[in-house]
Amino acid sequence: MTRFAAPIAEQIWDMKYRLKDAQGRPLEASVEDSWRRVARDLARIEADPALWEGRFYGALEDFRFLPAGRILAGAGTGRSVTLFNCFVMGTIPDSMAGIFEALKEAALTMQQGGGIGYDFSTIRPRGAPVAGVGADASGPLSFMDVWDAMCRTIMSAGSRRGAMMATMRCDHPDILDFIAAKADSARLRMFNLSVLVTDPFMQAVQADGTWDLVFGGRVFRTVQARDLWDRIMRATYDYAEPGVIFIDRINAQNNLHYAETIAATNPCGEQPLPPYGACLLGSLNLARLVRAPFAPDAALDLDALDDLVRVAVRMMDNVVDASRFPLPQQAAEAQAKRRIGLGVTGLADALAMLGLRYGAPDAVETTRGWMKAIARAAYLASVDLAREKGPFPLFQADAFLASGFMARMDADVRQAVAEHGIRNALLTSIAPTGTISLYAGNVSSGIEPVFAHTYLRKVLQKDGTRTEEEVVDYAVRLWRDLHGDAPLPDHFVDAQTLAPRDHVAMQAAAQEWVDSSISKTINCPENIGFDAFKDVYLTAWDLGCKGCTTYRPNAVTGSVLSVAPTPAAPPNPGDAALGEPLARPPALEGATYKLKWPGSAHAIYITINDIFQDGQRRPFEIFINSKNMEHFAWTVALTRMISAVFRRGGDVSFVVEELKAVFDPRGGAWMGGRYVPSILAAIGGVIERHMIATGFLTGEGLGLKADPRGTESPDNPPPRSCPSCGQSGMRMVEGCLTCPHCGHSKCG
Repeated sequence: MTRFAAPIAEQIWDMKYRLKDAQGRPLEASVEDSWRRVARDLARIEADPALWEGRFYGALEDFRFLPAGRILAGAGTGRSVTLFNCFVMGTIPDSMAGIFEALKEAALTMQQGGGIGYDFSTIRPRGAPVAGVGADASGPLSFMDVWDAMCRTIMSAGSRRGAMMATMRCDHPDILDFIAAKADSARLRMFNLSVLVTDPFMQAVQADGTWDLVFGGRVFRTVQARDLWDRIMRATYDYAEPGVIFIDRINAQNNLHYAETIAATNPCGEQPLPPYGACLLGSLNLARLVRAPFAPDAALDLDALDDLVRVAVRMMDNVVDASRFPLPQQAAEAQAKRRIGLGVTGLADALAMLGLRYGAPDAVETTRGWMKAIARAAYLASVDLAREKGPFPLFQADAFLASGFMARMDADVRQAVAEHGIRNALLTSIAPTGTISLYAGNVSSGIEPVFAHTYLRKVLQKDGTRTEEEVVDYAVRLWRDLHGDAPLPDHFVDAQTLAPRDHVAMQAAAQEWVDSSISKTINCPENIGFDAFKDVYLTAWDLGCKGCTTYRPNAVTGSVLSVAPTPAAPPNPGDAALGEPLARPPALEGATYKLKWPGSAHAIYITINDIFQDGQRRPFEIFINSKNMEHFAWTVALTRMISAVFRRGGDVSFVVEELKAVFDPRGGAWMGGRYVPSILAAIGGVIERHMIATGFLTGEGLGLKADPRGTESPDNPPPRSCPSCGQSGMRMVEGCLTCPHCGHSKCG
């Protein structure tokens, strides 16, 4: 029986991948049972299921091939679930009926657990006329708010937590609003944002030329291209979004350039997909294929890699036939093109075992060689499948071979494709692998560097208690097994010590032989200069990357790139850290506001009283009343809690942002032409308007995003807390905020 490398790995298997009955009782005694279930289910597609069940099981054994979590959890269970991770949805029509039909499709897809990507460039800009109704358009950002609320509602209903990607073209008239959207940390929390950057735009940036913002053939505005580029750069420098997708490069390199146009990606960016396209993911665990690790003759077993690739391609091709799909359009798209996304994990660990420093020139060239070997084996395996089962239905030899990616392939591979066709239109992609990498023994994730050599993680025990466990990187643990307490060699580096150029070099080397794309976060130090930061993106463009995502610790998203510290001792109740409450004068000035929530028979009345302190009028207490007894308990509680906060003094505007971010799982309402996600959010809006009227705030959305007394100084911000388990230490991994303690991830 396989022995898990650490208790947390076994816990992940038990919680996420182990088959259980409706009452939660395990139906599998060991991870071997899970591997057998998956192997048997994917082999049933074959003419000789017994033969291929054995070969598939052999690939899964020892965590050498890691299908994505949906396959591990869903294959062979008999449940009506999709085995595909994420989807790009259909093109959004520029009409109210079409927009909300697209919203319904998104909800149905997310209900089954699929992350989604959308291009919002097809919606007319804010202020454009809407023919026939005598009104102006509200613009794509307003509808993105609706999508955001839908995603939070689906999440609150208990389904697997959703993730979404929104893209917008660099020539859309609302691109400036799109770029600035994440400046408000309470807005679009369910979205990752990326700008679709075209080749002509990059040429205009380099030439310092002008750039037209257009929609429907009409030029709405002309800007300086370099100014727009700097806006994108400044936004991601300040608050980590939006990312950049080099969309023309993606379409030119696409094997299916003749059959589709891509305008969006899945939530983490590793799969640029056409409308209704789906991403099917799996990873080769390179860390398990190293012979004689740390020895002078250490090497990756290329013969074993070739064999593993060929079996993995066959397994993943069978998933296309074994899976269910949320929508019939998604099934038709998958069957017509049979695209798969075979990637790697454990790359940084494998390099360390060979004595290579991640990002160094020899490591870059080794990575390039490994990725070429994988691509070559995958394409030849798919040709063999085409001989046996037929090529994908939309295969056209001359057009397929004319793609930018196929032009790089060796002549013998091109010849084989020309003669026999190919089973899968695209075959390689490097996805986020945080959870499955931990399940496989905490190997380094995807092509990312090792984040930390060790860290502490809370592990839930069977009796409900939690213990603290040291989680050790796979290569570090192997070094300790071989060398005891000997210091780690200098080539053992981590994400916190690498220069951004090392990240970019590794991404570009891998991208050369990946026909789809790569999920990768380029970690930048907080003190990197703005010009040096911009150079990271220009270098990614120059080296042939298909996109670029960076992360720099900042005031909006927090400092997530830090190893979780040892928890501090709880504060002494006698400490005066929070200050003494302000004394209440006998009389106060205030105002009462009437709030009518749609669908409620009774209005809510909100009274806010103010105090003058140091010449400034500031909120002191609040009263919330309604005839509706349904609201009585929570309105009393809210009155007391908010008043207690107001009486602490200081800048209490963060209360507004906290309330505005609350969503109701039953849905929000449209008020004054704006979508409000809950009654509490509406109350937050009333408080905000009062603060603006009294001069406490200078404008809408300008309140603090977090309690200043709940954080450390701006010069030393604390690690971000996990919204699931509450512990600090959230980190950015492959474009996703990830908790090292409970596994919670924004990309799910």
